[in-house]
Amino acid sequence: MGVRALAKDTAIYGLSSIIGRFLNWCLVPLYVYLFPAEEYGIVSYLYSFTAVALIILNYGMETGFFRFANKSDNPAAVYSTSLISVGTTSLIFIILLSIFIRPVSSALLLPRHPLYVWLLGVTVAVDAFSNIPFAYLRYRNRSLRFAGIKLLNVGFNIALNLFFLLCCPALAKGAAAGAINWFYAPLGGQAFGIGWIFVANIISTLLVLLCLLPDFMGRMRIFDSRLLRSMLSYSWPLLILGVAGVLSQNMGQLLIPYLFEGHETEAREMVGIYGANMKIAIVMVMFTQAFRYAYEPFIFAQARSKGEDRTQAYCDAMKYFVIFGLFIFLGVMYFLPLLKHFIAPTYWGGLRVVPVMMGAELCFGVFFNLSLWYKLTDRTRWGMYFSLICFALMLGLNIWLVRAIGIPDGYMGSAWAALISYFLVMCLSYLVGRHYYPLPYPVMRMAIYTAFAGLLFMLGEWLTFPAQMWLTYLVRLVLLLIYALPVYLLDYRRR
Repeated sequence: MGVRALAKDTAIYGLSSIIGRFLNWCLVPLYVYLFPAEEYGIVSYLYSFTAVALIILNYGMETGFFRFANKSDNPAAVYSTSLISVGTTSLIFIILLSIFIRPVSSALLLPRHPLYVWLLGVTVAVDAFSNIPFAYLRYRNRSLRFAGIKLLNVGFNIALNLFFLLCCPALAKGAAAGAINWFYAPLGGQAFGIGWIFVANIISTLLVLLCLLPDFMGRMRIFDSRLLRSMLSYSWPLLILGVAGVLSQNMGQLLIPYLFEGHETEAREMVGIYGANMKIAIVMVMFTQAFRYAYEPFIFAQARSKGEDRTQAYCDAMKYFVIFGLFIFLGVMYFLPLLKHFIAPTYWGGLRVVPVMMGAELCFGVFFNLSLWYKLTDRTRWGMYFSLICFALMLGLNIWLVRAIGIPDGYMGSAWAALISYFLVMCLSYLVGRHYYPLPYPVMRMAIYTAFAGLLFMLGEWLTFPAQMWLTYLVRLVLLLIYALPVYLLDYRRR
């Protein structure tokens, strides 16, 4: 599997990720127009916790599956053992959450909304189990089936959101009320508010599980406890890495309500504004995620080969990730005056976080790209160390910067904390990796591209014509082409 195959799979995964995220992104205007910032803040806040729970419930088994399936003579046993292990722990999680739902809701500062917490908890447990069949599809290079199921999930989720949030309130007021009241009224009807978002999510997640039935039913026949111990030994540092990483990524949304106790409404407003504007920067996250889906199978498949071709493939992957990441950064920032209309005008005060968070996500993507050295050398503990360092930096900087900036713009402190922390751990991972697994990355060329993109970004901000925005967009489109031209001449054309 070469760089071209990596690009093909990244395009397929990216198409499903970009279309899916874009369609989900289109729900943001619906949410921010239907619900005030403090209520939408609960959605952002809870989804941040579910991201952490998903990492814990997967405990590194996804990457562990790729590692052991590629070096095992019996990958079916690796798959079956992974399924049984993650399935068992997910079931235990659902049982414990159901028993202790009230204290858990109180700990999350949502004692009046235990049903929200339970719905999302069950959703994340099912998601955790589904990740193993999805990893199996990636292992078998079945990217089209992977993408199809992901898009079905998104489409069904959007349809349910529109049904619950728009159709049901209209139907409940008319002659058709009896057709929906059997499920609509018991939950409170329109007063259930953002709760319908979580109901739509759990139903669409269960649909995905049904679609994946052929990929795990009849395959859970082998449970190798010795193999599981080896996989856990490899994967547990990845669990720490993942938890610390997700906590870092969602630090602002998680921490702000705790930093402003006594000002709950203002804190939730800040979380809502921060979360809504981060949805604009989600394009960089989509690109990084699409790359990740294709990259893990790629690096472990490349590990079987030898020689300079493998080394060159790793370096090319890094270079093109940076090139396309910078292109996405420029594209989003140049057309931000258009993209901002995806959120309500009351949220526009937070648009300042977009360039900072896009830069942070680009650094995080490079950091993930660098992770190949400790995954291939089985030194996954280094990934754990880096993530813990990032977590400590993020926590300290958030507490300092968010409090220093205060209400109502404290979320800017979270954005800058993310950029500084990701940049530092990216540099640290590169320096340590040079010792254990040195690769001749084209650092100077990537630095030149970064500086060039930065110059074009500032030039685009300067060449703004408020009275003639069509001219502004035309100039910025030309600047995008100016960025793409030397990339084409220096890299792609020479291949």
